[in-house]
Amino acid sequence: MSEHDDSTPLNDHPEAEPYEPGPFDFAPAWPVGLKLKPHSPDSSPDMSNRPRILVVDDDVDIVDTLTDQLSINGEFSVSSAATAQAALALVKSEPFDLLIMDVGLPDMDGREAVRVLRAGGARMPIIMLTGHTSDADTVAGLGSGANDYVAKPFRFAVLLARIRVHLRQHEASDDAVLRIGPLQFKPASKLIVTEKGSKLKLTEKEAAILRFLYRSNGHPVARKVLLQEVWGYNAAVSTHTLETHIYRLRQKIEAGPDAAKMIVTDQGGYKLVI
Repeated sequence: MSEHDDSTPLNDHPEAEPYEPGPFDFAPAWPVGLKLKPHSPDSSPDMSNRPRILVVDDDVDIVDTLTDQLSINGEFSVSSAATAQAALALVKSEPFDLLIMDVGLPDMDGREAVRVLRAGGARMPIIMLTGHTSDADTVAGLGSGANDYVAKPFRFAVLLARIRVHLRQHEASDDAVLRIGPLQFKPASKLIVTEKGSKLKLTEKEAAILRFLYRSNGHPVARKVLLQEVWGYNAAVSTHTLETHIYRLRQKIEAGPDAAKMIVTDQGGYKLVI
């Protein structure tokens, strides 16, 4: 790898003023002739509850740094692709919660890749990275279907905050697809999709229970809290009603409802084990 100055900003405008990166800035130089390592997916899909992020960029420094930073503390599971075509293939074969897409890809303009993704039904948030900072560029990027447009150089802390916001907003939207172990849960349509593609319909209350347990991030939820969140204030609803719904939900998503491994009883309530 050739020597280069890591303080050089990624900016397509040579007339830009010199940039002095701060301690959390991410602005590596573009190493001439450096090729991105090919994406090598894990031997088995990531079935954890961590949001899956796909970084699409042919700059190895950007990919490596974003992968390292986003993987800290195990908050995200990160994959990468060096071209638009590789990204399109990955999105077809693997579920991702968010994409970070560079505009200047070697085989296709990133904005066109976003249009292709949206036309194919992809609904996850997409954040575009670019060295072009004019209003026209921003309008073009957002007009392609991207959710956000981040100019280089950027502070990683700011990008991370935007990622978290978009993930929260998407999870609350009708387009959300939540992964629960080997299952996909679509709250808006109240559907569970199995590994084999079978679809299981949930009742409104079952879907509400599962969604609230999912949002609790593996922490136990007391029965009275679930009753309040799912049924609201209703003196006629008892813990027996909740237990009945939990049992029916287990029948649908567990291998054996009497030996539950996903929705487990814990500390006077229930928690979701991913």
